[in-house]
Amino acid sequence: MNTEAPFTIFVVEDNEWYNKLLVHNLSLNPDFVIKSFGTGNEAIAHLHENPNVITVDYRLPDMDGEKLLEKIKSINESIEVIIISEQEDIKTAVNLLKSGAYDYLVKTKDIRDSLLHTIQHIRKNVGLQKRIATLEKEVTKKYEFEKTIIGKSQGIVKLFALLQKALSTNITVSISGETGTGKEVVAKAIHYNSDRKNKPFVAVNVAAIPSELFESELFGHEKGSFTGAIAQRLGKFEEAQGGTLFLDEIAEMDLNFQAKLLRALQEKEIIRVGSNKPVKTDCRIIVATHKNLLEEVKKGTFREDLYYRLFGLPIQLPPLRERDKDILILSKTFIGAFCKENGLPEKSISSEAKLKLMAYAWPGNVRELKSVVELACVMSAKEEIEASDIMIASTDALPSVLFEELSLREYNRRIVNVFMERYDSNTKIVADKLDIGQTTVYRLLKEDKLVNEEGSN
Repeated sequence: MNTEAPFTIFVVEDNEWYNKLLVHNLSLNPDFVIKSFGTGNEAIAHLHENPNVITVDYRLPDMDGEKLLEKIKSINESIEVIIISEQEDIKTAVNLLKSGAYDYLVKTKDIRDSLLHTIQHIRKNVGLQKRIATLEKEVTKKYEFEKTIIGKSQGIVKLFALLQKALSTNITVSISGETGTGKEVVAKAIHYNSDRKNKPFVAVNVAAIPSELFESELFGHEKGSFTGAIAQRLGKFEEAQGGTLFLDEIAEMDLNFQAKLLRALQEKEIIRVGSNKPVKTDCRIIVATHKNLLEEVKKGTFREDLYYRLFGLPIQLPPLRERDKDILILSKTFIGAFCKENGLPEKSISSEAKLKLMAYAWPGNVRELKSVVELACVMSAKEEIEASDIMIASTDALPSVLFEELSLREYNRRIVNVFMERYDSNTKIVADKLDIGQTTVYRLLKEDKLVNEEGSN
């Protein structure tokens, strides 16, 4: 069922015959809803109906077309107005167009084709504007903080507070955190929730750019400025004009180029390779690194003045191993999304699988967790993902509790003991942290006690 609002056109014409002619011609298109009026005041009284287009006879009994145009635009600027006149007066036409009229048409034998052509242009623009508005709404919804950055841990709550502060100004944001913690996700969330969301978000992986190409990549180059420069090319700064430039792995930037970047940031202008003409830039800067930039400054690999220029609002992303139950919240989210995308039945996670996920240190952070649980969805033959479905490739970063080769049940008992020690034997907190029932905690503790008693006999 088509729920789209009809395309409405008001015809304002005091000549009854000409009024009917225009209405007839426009009514031939079944997609148009036409309403006609004999005076300007009658049309104004119905503006609450929000027509898309109004055709206005330049000479009306109660006011001229210029006056009616002014009143329409003062009430609803989005309504497009087409002025129709008996005379071709260039000066009048120019003034009307400057005042906001969409077009100025003369009453000739070709008026029907001219009017339909103009209205089709308007209709196409209206459709495009609606599409853009829908996309903007979708993008904003997609990048709502709570939907993009998933978790309820203390670290994530603090992150949300910092992100809100990042939206109040255009301050430079420096994001730090281990690989896989979601630095680009955070950068996008800032951009798409800011007043720059309708402009480009341009991401640059600094580590992937050869040092000799830094300047051309970021500042652009002129045709013939070097071998292979067969045409002018805009750099990333110009691509991000009005929007956000995200420089990922900023610590990997060549030391020789850092001075040029500093100047570009201070002067808010760049100079393309092969040119001597400055180009003004307007883009918000967000940088990210998995390294400690201050340590890089001490080592002499990063300029101190550039460090202070980029420091801005610092955001430190917590590693996944410090986010407690976020591991399970993220796992359920990734599993749900993967199953939906691949037409698989919805899957849950068994208690043993939860224990296994919680026990791992996740050196690859959120990125690694996503890969592991998506693979578990593929490997699982049941509606519930078992511990055996979770394939963790590396054991290098496992806690010491998992260094020995034990059965899964023995691992589970060890994990519960570790958490019991960590949370002062509070079974309720341990059950909550591991997202398992308190009775499961009691059972595993009882089993461990029995095993120990048997071993001592």
